Formats: sequence, structure tokens, C-alpha cells
Amino acid sequence: MRIRAAVEWALPYWTRGQAGRATPPELFKILYYGWLLAFALKVLGSSWDVSWHFKWLRDDLAPPHLLNSAGTAIVLALTIIHGYTGYGVDRTALRLIQWGTGVFLVAVPLDLINHRVNGLDITSWSPSHIMLYLGTFFMIAGVIRGWYQGSGGKLVLGALFVYFLENILFPAQHQEYGVFAIAAWDRGAPEAEPILMQFAADQMGRAVDRDMMVAFSLPVPDFLYPVYFTVAGLIVLAVARMMVGRFGTATLVATVLVAYRAAIWPLLSVTGFPESAVPFFLVIAAVAVDVAFLVRLPYLRAVLGSALATIAVYGSLVVQHALLAAPPLAPSSAVWAASGLAIAWLAMEWFVTRFGLRAADQPIGARVSATATP
Repeated sequence: MRIRAAVEWALPYWTRGQAGRATPPELFKILYYGWLLAFALKVLGSSWDVSWHFKWLRDDLAPPHLLNSAGTAIVLALTIIHGYTGYGVDRTALRLIQWGTGVFLVAVPLDLINHRVNGLDITSWSPSHIMLYLGTFFMIAGVIRGWYQGSGGKLVLGALFVYFLENILFPAQHQEYGVFAIAAWDRGAPEAEPILMQFAADQMGRAVDRDMMVAFSLPVPDFLYPVYFTVAGLIVLAVARMMVGRFGTATLVATVLVAYRAAIWPLLSVTGFPESAVPFFLVIAAVAVDVAFLVRLPYLRAVLGSALATIAVYGSLVVQHALLAAPPLAPSSAVWAASGLAIAWLAMEWFVTRFGLRAADQPIGARVSATATP
């Protein structure tokens, strides 16, 4: 009966329309809560997926892939609904969602073909994987714009930026799992199944030894992790702060993601899946981003904020490496990280102003509204 009532409620809205069509508030909320559910499934699936691939040989029908596919099915349904009815999105948001979904769907068979031809994919940074992240990037960017233009509710906007940040930082999990994989090998208790290690060794043309395990677990240069986190991760936090307009936004977004990673880590570990380093240092860096917004001049803020945030990343990474665990750090790369973040931050200060995406700063303690009022 509930399904029948839902269908009867939805049918009157199933009419052809152009993007930007006036959307009833209840329908708007349901559409975007659907996006939140889809991204939640994708994040759960992807978290499990990285751990799975450090233990088992790849399987197209592995449970994390199925969980991810459930999220993708919801994404496809919502993309069709937005595109056909025009509800809940303006033209720009719709194009971003459609292009993102399209790139993602093209990347899936390409990734399958890649594995069929080349066997085990040694790194999260492969071209077919990058296409998956890129498609998700545009997809979530479109959803963020759609929600911002139609509602602007801060809680949902912040949640969408958590998903956006998770997608951006996802490939770096390879190094976070890699350091634990090497440590497990050194203890004489490798977490990967023998069939996986032998497959990787055969693909590299070498014996199953420590050098093979290092090549499998950390297949990218040491500088990539801190530079990528600084430039790609922190610019997302800076933009979140600009669009939400509240002090502490960057810290809250980073804290939610890190808390999720810290919560999922023991769950995977207890069930026998490999462990990973958790990027606790990201919270310290996010605080630096929020502090930078105390500088009122946008372009001065970008320069000073980039320097402060880079120091926070590299300094807290050194501390985390000493006290807990973290991927290798190349300190000399800090200058490149700061320069890249400064360029990206300057560009985004211009971009969010040029396209009307900057929220007016609200005083600390102002009420947060999540009501959809398109």
C-alpha cells in the first residue's frame, strides 16, 4: 500500500519540463534526500572496496561493488528524473549531473576492459579509475549547485561537501592502506591472500618479496600524498567555507569525514579486512583554512591561507607519522603544495564570486536552516 501511495503521489509530477522549472518544496527535498542516500551507498561501497582489494583478488561481483552499484542505480534514476521533468535543477546543475553520470557510466566498462586486458590494477590512480572519480566529481558538483540554487540549507550543503571531499581524496586511500600492508608484511603476517600477492608478483615479473609488496602497496612517488591532500583536499574545504558562509565549516566537513573513516576502520578490521591509516591531520589543516577566513580581503586570504594550511598539513603529518601511522612524507614538496593551493584558492575566490556562489558570512551561533525553499 505504501508503494502504491508513493506512486500515486509521484505520478502527477512526471511531466516533461525544462530545467529551472518551479519545484514544489516537498518534491525538492525528496529528490535531494535521494541524492544523499545514493552518495551514502557509494561511500560505503568504496570504503569497503579499497580494503577488499588489499585482501582478495579482484571480483566484478564483489559485495562492495554491488553496494556501489546500488548507489549508481539511484544516481541514474535521479538523473533521468531531473532531465525529463526539469524539477530541482537549473540548466547548469543539470548539465553537470548529466555529464558526470555519463562519464561515470562510460568509465565502468572501460575499467572492466582494463582489468580483463591488464589483470590486477596496481593503483587507485589508473586512468579508468580517474574517470570514475571525475564523473563523480561533476555529478556531485551539479547536485551541490542544484541544492544551493534551490534551497541553500546549510546542513545538507555541508553533507554534500563531505561526499565531495571523500570522492576527491578517495585515490589517496591506496597509500593509507599501503603503509599498513607493508607493516603487516614486516610482522610476518601479510593481510593479502597468497593468491593476490602471487598475482601481483607475476604481473610485475618478480618474486613474492618485500620489494614486490612495496611496489604493490605504494606505487606512486612519496610527494603525491601530501601535495594532493594539500591542493585537492583543502581547496574543497575552502570552497565549502565560501558557499556555506559560516565559520568552522571547513573544520566540520573534515571532521565528519575523518570521524567516518575512524568509525569504519575498526568495523573492517574486526571482520578480517585490512586496516588503513586515517588522515587525522586533515582536521588540523581544516582549522587552518577556517582561521584564514578571518582575513577579509579574498586574495590576501588565499595567499596567507595557503601558507598556513600547508604548514598545518606537513606539520601534523610529521606528528601523525611519529605517533600513529601515515603514508611517507616528502618534506621538500611543501613548496609545490603551497604554490598549487595558492593558485587554486585564488582561482576559486574569483570563481565563486563571478558565478554568485558565495554565501554572505553569518556570525558564529547563527541558526542553521536546512529547509528547502526553491
